[in-house]
Amino acid sequence: MDTILYGIEHKIRDGVRLTKEEGLALFNSNDLAWLGQLADIARKKISGEYVYYNVNRHINLTNICTARCKFCAFGCDVDSAQAYTMTKEKALALAKQSAQDPDLRELHIVSGLHPEWPFEFYLDVIRSLKEELPHIHLKAFTSVEISYFAKISGKSTEQVLRDLIAAGIDSMPGGGAEILSDRVREQLCPKKATAGEWLSIARQAHKLGLRTNASMLYGHIETFEERIDHLIALRELQDETGGFQTFICFPFHPANTELENKITRTSVWDDLKTMAISRVMLDNFKNIKAYWIMLTLPIAQLALGFGANDIDGTVSEEKIVHAAGAKSSRSLSKDMLINSIRQAGRIPVERDSKYNIIKVL
Repeated sequence: MDTILYGIEHKIRDGVRLTKEEGLALFNSNDLAWLGQLADIARKKISGEYVYYNVNRHINLTNICTARCKFCAFGCDVDSAQAYTMTKEKALALAKQSAQDPDLRELHIVSGLHPEWPFEFYLDVIRSLKEELPHIHLKAFTSVEISYFAKISGKSTEQVLRDLIAAGIDSMPGGGAEILSDRVREQLCPKKATAGEWLSIARQAHKLGLRTNASMLYGHIETFEERIDHLIALRELQDETGGFQTFICFPFHPANTELENKITRTSVWDDLKTMAISRVMLDNFKNIKAYWIMLTLPIAQLALGFGANDIDGTVSEEKIVHAAGAKSSRSLSKDMLINSIRQAGRIPVERDSKYNIIKVL
């Protein structure tokens, strides 16, 4: 074994933080079984044998979006045949329908950046949902959406966050981070929040007491170095605030995007390697999520052996990834999630949105 790789293994076994150069060395290694073993060592130390899932519902208020990112198949223009908008009443009806399941604990709300809706519309939706379903956790709006709300309202991002907290949001999802590289963002998503803005808004949210998730969209035009820089930026912010709850790897799905004929879908090899490296680089993140919607359930199940300790939830009617041709189901039953976890030799644990344990199965 190469000297640097030998040293990396010892550092992980001893709980010593890896450097950027060591992260790059891992990406240049093709010993997938060894990488999985390292990630499993790190996972056991940080999070043990539990694999978490929850019962949740996705609500996407609109797919009309001013950003029109090159890697997105969900967003569209106002005059597109695929365009839709959801009224407050429709969102409330969907939420109430889902809440008939007594196990539902979370609504996951993200949307396109609508060119005409005022910030007050989003506040009104959140207030109504919280008033009608006070027991349901509202995980709503990415840092990119917060940045946009600030622009359309003339408020600071901190005030936008304060207003949303007052209206009833309980935490924030981790989308919109993509790759935290100005080079990548300038080429693929120049109309939305910069890398620095995304990190700044996450920092503000944490200081206001909002827990957030973090993510990485990989497998498009980014380099391995940019992936590592992205992970280190998240690690440094987590050192500062401790406000990230979980990290999610999002493999890029090129179908129906502007990059469809230029880039192919990532391989299972890359998915598992990236999962493992994320676990060992993010030594201050307790939870690493294998998002079955993007990975498919079989690959997410495999990822439990490559550092992941969360498999997301039942989801119910996911739209964004399926617009890009995802072949996974739009929702899963609790029994399917539980069985998948058990088949991997791990302990299924139903959690709430703040990783409090509901039941160990």
